Amino acid sequence: MNQYTPRRRRLLGAAAATIATGLIGVRTGPALAAASEDPVAMLRRHVDPLGDLSNLARVVGDARVVGLGEASHSAHEFFTLKQNVFQRLVAAKGFTTFVLEASWHTGLRLNDYVVNGVGDPAQIMRAEFQGQYIFWNTQEYLDLITWMRRYNTSRRGQHVLRFVGNDLGYPGPRPFQEVTGYLRHQRPELVARIEALYSSLKPAADLQAGPWMRDQLTKTQEARQADADHATAALNLVRDHGRPTRAGHRDSRAHAWAVQNAVAIAQSFTAYAFPDTQFSERMRFRDRAMADNTAWWLNHHDGKILLASNNGHVAYTSDDPAEFPQPVGSFLREKLGRDYINIGVTFGRGTVNALPDFFTEQPQTYTVTPPPPGHNEHILEQVHRRDYVLDMRTVRSAAHEWLDIARPTRSYGLYWSTDNPLTALARSYDILIHLHDVRAGHLR
Repeated sequence: MNQYTPRRRRLLGAAAATIATGLIGVRTGPALAAASEDPVAMLRRHVDPLGDLSNLARVVGDARVVGLGEASHSAHEFFTLKQNVFQRLVAAKGFTTFVLEASWHTGLRLNDYVVNGVGDPAQIMRAEFQGQYIFWNTQEYLDLITWMRRYNTSRRGQHVLRFVGNDLGYPGPRPFQEVTGYLRHQRPELVARIEALYSSLKPAADLQAGPWMRDQLTKTQEARQADADHATAALNLVRDHGRPTRAGHRDSRAHAWAVQNAVAIAQSFTAYAFPDTQFSERMRFRDRAMADNTAWWLNHHDGKILLASNNGHVAYTSDDPAEFPQPVGSFLREKLGRDYINIGVTFGRGTVNALPDFFTEQPQTYTVTPPPPGHNEHILEQVHRRDYVLDMRTVRSAAHEWLDIARPTRSYGLYWSTDNPLTALARSYDILIHLHDVRAGHLR
């Protein structure tokens, strides 16, 4: 939900002053001495060409969740990289689930198509990928989703691929239907109570995601808090009193599924209930929710997960702790330990899509020029002439010290900004993929 308050990044001038005074915890001593050596030569000894992704599959190892970032929410090469990496991990490592920074409700609808062939994925994407998710409605993601369906159709009896949304921007009608349907089957005496709690919350079937999210923001703080209270009471009802009357494994799984849908509903309304003065706490809650939903899916389904989000979410450390205090990646490392690893993605130049400002709903295409000296990408561009992979966990001595220094690094989210956050690559990610050139994603 960071689309509602555009990210106010530190300006480069202020960033340079911060680096000089050491106020953000930038390493000194040996790290600064390492910076005087030739970082290009140091890093060149540790990189592998991206190639057919065989090197990447190797360095992923036995991780059960891989967070794959992006330096822009809308670049063709970032989207196709996610599809190519997922396909490679499906084939080489037994991955089964693609988790996207999208609403839980959206994931339910697209997963129904991927697994069962229900619905038209292009239509679902047009209806669901609106507002803060507008840049997911691309030809590239449609290609991924239709490939997943073809995989499931042609490989019956083997691992089933699934699509999941782990975010909370739009609750949608589907989770409400799942919760109510479970209670009608297992605990009909609770149906009237759950319907009363959900009566003012459930989005109308003909109201799409974008208008619903805008309408939610027009409510008073008191009204949004009342919504959150009703959603939380419904969650407590399902979790504490909705256990099945039978004790079979299937019934227990059905209850767990109903609780998770109630959790997703409560997450959405709770996030909207944070006052604007508590923006950083709203963002902490959102990132924790995305981590919780990802971990829940991992614990209740077989296989492994590729988590697709932006660099800031999959990272271990925040490049803007005042507004985004703890990323998804940090929460997942706490929950999963070494079962979670992440991949940051940087680039040199090209074009990306973004919104001009908070009030404009029509995306525009912007040109990103080659990085200036002092940026991480200025050095990364020179390391290898081809796109490459760098496993920063294996880098030692001077090269690791260079990677451990925070420098301006490009990151483009929903809104266009020429500010650049300070990122220490080795503290934020396990693995780095650097692409030289990118083009704006193909919006539909």
